[in-house]
Amino acid sequence: MKIWVNGALHPSESAQVSVLDHGMTVGDGIFETVKAVHGRPFALTRHLDRLTRSARGLGLPDPDLDEVRRACTAVLDADPVPLGRLRITYTGGISPLGSDRGDAGPTLVVAVGETARRPDTTAAITVPWTRNERGALTGLKTTSYAENVVALARARQQGASEALFANTVGQLCEGTGSNVFVVLDGELHTPPVASGCLAGITRALTVDWTGAHETDLPLDALERAEEIFLTSTLRDVQAVHRVDGRQLPTAPGPVTAKAMRVFDERSGADLDP
Repeated sequence: MKIWVNGALHPSESAQVSVLDHGMTVGDGIFETVKAVHGRPFALTRHLDRLTRSARGLGLPDPDLDEVRRACTAVLDADPVPLGRLRITYTGGISPLGSDRGDAGPTLVVAVGETARRPDTTAAITVPWTRNERGALTGLKTTSYAENVVALARARQQGASEALFANTVGQLCEGTGSNVFVVLDGELHTPPVASGCLAGITRALTVDWTGAHETDLPLDALERAEEIFLTSTLRDVQAVHRVDGRQLPTAPGPVTAKAMRVFDERSGADLDP
């Protein structure tokens, strides 16, 4: 594997970032995960737009998007895989050990790893912790991911691949790395960005391509939903067959199956929608 670090490709065994990098010491960084299909990134422009929004929200300098594109091309050319997880990480760079940011400039790392297509259905759980819809990092895709690590570990212990959060006022919000859609009375809904969820790239495309409603939903909508599915960069649209102890009667149901089909067709026709 070849990894791009600050302007050049390096073999994975010698690619290095300083132990004083602010992304490591205090989680001062942002990232994007991009699906790569046969060496070509999907929806890269949308991901880079969000990378810039996250940088501005964190107070980092705008990333050089031309360099990021060069880096993506370089690592994909060096390690062509049928289906890949392309990871772009951008941090505050070498800094003091405290929360103050240094002046050495940001760090950019781009790497790709091979992955496999997800199953058509999965299980999820709800967790007792909440997303803060009014926090300083709300809506930013930052490297401060420990909360997600804890929640996902609980999901794995219960035979699930995702953990779902409410926000501080008890509304359905999101998963650790996914957005959630529910079918209620035959209509497709997903929590609005104001709920505190990440503005997922796959979420936005799914809303556009299916006409889903952005709706404030209580967490117990999961108990009443006729169908539930998750969206993310590597899940695309994935049906949920179980939430906590509740088995969904049909997964994927008809609305979910249509959304899966539409997403496959539209994303296959345009790699940078």
